[in-house]
Amino acid sequence: MKEIVVAGLLMAALATFSPERVMQAQTPKSGGIKGHIRLKGKAPGNPVIRMGIDPMCAKLNAGKRPVQETVVASLDGSLANVFVRLEGSFPASPVPTEPVSIDQQGCIYIPRVVGARVGQTLQVRNSDALLHNVHGHSTRANVFNVAQPVAGIVTKFPLKQEEIMLRVGCDVHRWMNAFVGIVSHPYFATSGAAGTYAITGVPPGAYSIETWHEQYGVLTQKVRVTAGSTSVIDLAY
Repeated sequence: MKEIVVAGLLMAALATFSPERVMQAQTPKSGGIKGHIRLKGKAPGNPVIRMGIDPMCAKLNAGKRPVQETVVASLDGSLANVFVRLEGSFPASPVPTEPVSIDQQGCIYIPRVVGARVGQTLQVRNSDALLHNVHGHSTRANVFNVAQPVAGIVTKFPLKQEEIMLRVGCDVHRWMNAFVGIVSHPYFATSGAAGTYAITGVPPGAYSIETWHEQYGVLTQKVRVTAGSTSVIDLAY
């Protein structure tokens, strides 16, 4: 009887201290980085897109004044469409199975700047009832060039190599541009309309943070991530 009780206690102890729980206990907590990106001085005016070259695009934008959104900044200088990524050594992590999506809408790519993982899929939809083309202008192995002739068609492209940045264009409408930052880890973000960004779940350590903007280029800064806290890194062009 005594042996049975001891065996039962041992089994309970093993269940409580399973290898998975031990590994979780030994895994250090992660930290985060957030910040604000702004533009010093007055933002330049973005050029108007002359969509009259294609009457169908002009019709889709009737009553609008579409511009080439190269610089999207608010009155206080908050800068959108800045791709932010960390540089350093990171543990392997699973690649998301869901694709990163870009839409051809009103003869414009939406969104203009996105981030993705190496091994993830880029999905491009044509929401316009006219011919578009998806052309990946890559300096790596991320080249593609496919026609999308009808509304509703979706084409998927595997992202094979790290690249900052992959430009996606349309050979039919030369003003159409989007940019994809392809990285080998999940620690990246894109600044929104408020100029803010956030990167979460970062292993503690010292890294470089790098930003990319279509017109203003690259900024870099050192950052240290501490377990259980969020480092604030504001940058300005």
